[in-house]
Amino acid sequence: MPLSGWLRDVASGKAKGASFDALRLVLGGIEPAYAAIVQRKNRRFDSGHQPQANIAAPVISVGNLTVGGTGKTPLVCWLAEWFRDSGAAVTLISRGYGAKRGRPNDEAMELAARLPGVPHLQNADRVAAAREALAADPRQVLILDDAFQHRRIARDLDIVLLDALEPFGYGHLLPRGLLREPVESLARAHVVALSRADAVEGAIRESIRDRVRQVAPQALWIELTHEPVGFIDNSESRTSLESLRGKRIAAFCGIGNPDGFRHTLAACGLSVAAFRALPDHFSYPPAELIKLENWLREGGDVAAVVCTRKDLVKIPRQQLAGRPLVALEIRLAITAGRQEIENLLLPLARRVGGREAAADSAFG
Repeated sequence: MPLSGWLRDVASGKAKGASFDALRLVLGGIEPAYAAIVQRKNRRFDSGHQPQANIAAPVISVGNLTVGGTGKTPLVCWLAEWFRDSGAAVTLISRGYGAKRGRPNDEAMELAARLPGVPHLQNADRVAAAREALAADPRQVLILDDAFQHRRIARDLDIVLLDALEPFGYGHLLPRGLLREPVESLARAHVVALSRADAVEGAIRESIRDRVRQVAPQALWIELTHEPVGFIDNSESRTSLESLRGKRIAAFCGIGNPDGFRHTLAACGLSVAAFRALPDHFSYPPAELIKLENWLREGGDVAAVVCTRKDLVKIPRQQLAGRPLVALEIRLAITAGRQEIENLLLPLARRVGGREAAADSAFG
């Protein structure tokens, strides 16, 4: 089991036994120290003792309250496409977690495949990256990826995603739970987006929304779904979902929330004969690919091997263990609050000369 899955099992209480109970006590003892560090940092920004850099361009942050995947990349893509369709130039800026020197990380590779022509700067100093982007083009929108906790840059719009399957990090901060910050930090958010909203019942969605209202009554609430639209391989060849329905497949992923991917596969009606969760940002070196192929051979006959696009961009192959290798293509849809968030985006597009987006936009 990858470390991310192990941490989830410990944080959620799924891991049972005296040793795990003792571990939770130990991690719970460390939690107040982490909370104090987060509180001190936020207090410095809130009081103005730690100033924010004001960038001469519209800035949008897309971030998480918890560690692990919440579906940021599809939303970042949707935003970039929306601005591009409105006639506004856009640049993506991220820290570049896990990137080797001079090379893009997996998220940058995926975004490049999905957003050809959209610049993406990776730099641990995101203020410097923002200034570099504006030196190239002063009239554009900057989208900060994974930046809710990165408060050095002032932003016009702070969007925070909550995963419907585990919205509040099991009620604890790191390392006891999965929260990067207390839930009360949502008070800084302008928009709270519930991703994978279709994965839970309406009553659960409403209970999550009620909790958000208590701490962030000012925030716009929107709901997102990640709709599978088909499969894609490394030659950019696409096939329909129906091509694998009713057939046995094997699946794997190296993402922050493998359970979310598994849920999506099941929702597609795919018969997952074998599933393997790997660590987030897994790099797939040759030795590990051999292990993956051996695992596939041991799993019996399957029609195809399915992963995420984040995984596929790191595996330059058409097949694994003699089976076709494809990624599940996801399209984001805003199922609640779409018009309201577009009303927030329009003034930002106009500031850089973008025209009003067409009412019949095709995104969702």
